[in-house]
Amino acid sequence: MKKQKPKLAVWKFASCDGCQLSLLDCEDHLLAVADRVDIAYFPEATRAVVKGPYDLSLVEGSVTTPHDEERIHQVRRASRLLVTIGACATAGGIQGLRNFKDVKEFTTIVYASPQYIETLKKSTPISDHVRVDFELWGCPINKSQLLEVISAFLYRRKPNIPAHSVCIECKLRETVCVMVAHGTPCLGPVTHAGCGAICPSYHRGCYGCFGPKETPNTASLSSWLVRLGMKNDAILRVFRTFNANAEAFRKESQAHED
Repeated sequence: MKKQKPKLAVWKFASCDGCQLSLLDCEDHLLAVADRVDIAYFPEATRAVVKGPYDLSLVEGSVTTPHDEERIHQVRRASRLLVTIGACATAGGIQGLRNFKDVKEFTTIVYASPQYIETLKKSTPISDHVRVDFELWGCPINKSQLLEVISAFLYRRKPNIPAHSVCIECKLRETVCVMVAHGTPCLGPVTHAGCGAICPSYHRGCYGCFGPKETPNTASLSSWLVRLGMKNDAILRVFRTFNANAEAFRKESQAHED
């Protein structure tokens, strides 16, 4: 009897689709993955829908509406393993900036009939609502890391995703530290590796696209940013980008509010 392939599902919540596109960008590698799994649900790639339950679900996007708040529980119940991919799913995404303001005020200004808008006060990561088996950070995610995660779960092992900072990536590619050499503000010391230190390699500071690394010392970094001439409002802004709602970045930005 032919062994049934594991079922893979890819789900979208509030997001830009960039992380799903990272999977499609894997091209030949994706074909190898497709040969090992049954892509049961992936609207970005195919109209075909195979009924669950699913062995592995990849979830992109944050929870921003009452409907999505209910739907993520349905996804969790239908999934043996659930992996969140990208800044939106792991930290609330750029839309997490709403968490620091009054959403009702936004809807009143933007929409002619705000009473028809159903939205939550905050944009929250998937882990705030259901159990998550693994989080893959990034905006967008690193496609090689994504393939590693899929491979790891197919073979029932722990994903080999480095936990070090972007600073280590700079050293690995022999990139001169932009903070030390040029006095350029950089979030590299507190940001999770995964981008290959792209921005510092072009003499620009890290923007924190991959979110906080494990045990980041954001207070220490902020003290160095002050020495580089940054004011409180500027430090607040550098921590409020793609991963503004990630706990370490959120707390550090709040520490610099007037």
